[in-house]
Amino acid sequence: MTMTLSDLLPLMPLLLVTGTAVLAMAVVGIKRHYTLTVLVTITGLLLATIVAATMMSSTNQQVTPLLIVDQYSLFFTVITCASAMFIAILSYPYLQNLQDQREEYYLLLGVATIGAVVMVSSNHFVSTILGLETLSMSLYGMVAYPVHVKDSAKFPLEASVKYLVLSAAASGFMLFGMALVYAQTGTLAFSSVVELVNGETEGLGAGFSVVALLMIVAGVAFKLSLAPFHMWTPDVYEGSPIPATTYLATIGKAGMFVVLLRFIEASDALEFEGVVLVLSLLAAASILAGNLLALLQENIKRILAYSSIAHMGYVLIAIIASFYVEGSISVEAVTFYLLAYMIMSLGAFGVASVISSSETERDHIDDYTGLFWRSPWLALVFTGMLLSLAGIPLTVGFIGKFYLFFAGVEAALWMLLVALIIGSGIGLYYYLRIVYRMVLKADAATPLTSNGAASLSAYGVLAVLFVLLLILGVYPAPVMNLIEVISATI
Repeated sequence: MTMTLSDLLPLMPLLLVTGTAVLAMAVVGIKRHYTLTVLVTITGLLLATIVAATMMSSTNQQVTPLLIVDQYSLFFTVITCASAMFIAILSYPYLQNLQDQREEYYLLLGVATIGAVVMVSSNHFVSTILGLETLSMSLYGMVAYPVHVKDSAKFPLEASVKYLVLSAAASGFMLFGMALVYAQTGTLAFSSVVELVNGETEGLGAGFSVVALLMIVAGVAFKLSLAPFHMWTPDVYEGSPIPATTYLATIGKAGMFVVLLRFIEASDALEFEGVVLVLSLLAAASILAGNLLALLQENIKRILAYSSIAHMGYVLIAIIASFYVEGSISVEAVTFYLLAYMIMSLGAFGVASVISSSETERDHIDDYTGLFWRSPWLALVFTGMLLSLAGIPLTVGFIGKFYLFFAGVEAALWMLLVALIIGSGIGLYYYLRIVYRMVLKADAATPLTSNGAASLSAYGVLAVLFVLLLILGVYPAPVMNLIEVISATI
């Protein structure tokens, strides 16, 4: 297939992110300069964000059979590139004193973002795997990046190897399911699964179709940390440096959920009762297991890991609801909640990143005792993010949960809604436990990590996220109107 200029223009955000990674690589090759590499990465991601936002109103094009660039993919391209830019800014003070080569971290971050942009623009199994593996292989390096730090209580190499092995196994399940789909349809487009649903294929039968879909769902469930495929999540989160954990918890999860949503919408896979049942069990198990296991944790990253498991279960309720009610608000609910989840997680991990460094991570709950008295601003931001994760009103998390609940009510998913309510109630305890620690007065408070001017940019990122948290919690109408428009194109 011949590519023309009209085909390349919709890919401009992806090309800008790719060019950013290449330019950063050239800068490192010519002369190592940490600050310059960071500036190149941040500037490129900012340009990609602006270009994608500009194109959103006028672009809707299938670019080769592998990628679709429509308003929905561009919306998540904006979110992905902006989030990657924020993580790059938060990483700058964190890695500033690392006694190792620091520049390659930003190459890995740029390449991971390329994979994420491909995933949100994918409506084909081939582009899904290409994007997913590009993202995952970069994350292996980001997770293990501070491996040469001496006297560290963390185990980044162990976390990276664990993620590598289990991620490869999950990819194997997905590829086997895709192979079964291809054996029956002769194509790997998401829409080809409609032929399986309608029984238009010959030879293998409905049993193989269900097996194929369930193997794909199992692989996706691992990437989203859905129970019972969640066992790797707390260990990998705890062993990773905080900026890599942030990337894994936000962009990695959102990109995979967009793929799942496009697959469900394009394939009619939920016409198989077995697939609906499995997704319902995954949602309920994730909500209850994630919240209950978080009660036992004393490590902030492990608490947020189990919290993310529960939140992915919440979003899955709206995915299931889309099957029962045609024209429901399910797609809008999923989209808004993913946006809310990105803001909340970036803010929560961002606070942990600001008070930590590559040598000393403040990730135990005791490290936050008396934070309100040492840094009222950081305590305020962290409190806002935790209350939003708990779904307290006047925050973006409350609006997100309201839309998920409304989608579940439309579809009469009463058992899943009961799980959502119970899980949210349990979640209040471990979120408020952290808030309680922050307002206590510590007898011997540990001094906060400070990197001077390098931390100012990180504080700016936290301010932007905190403002978004409040604005979207009080007045979400403009964003919901935008999401309603773009969801019609999926």
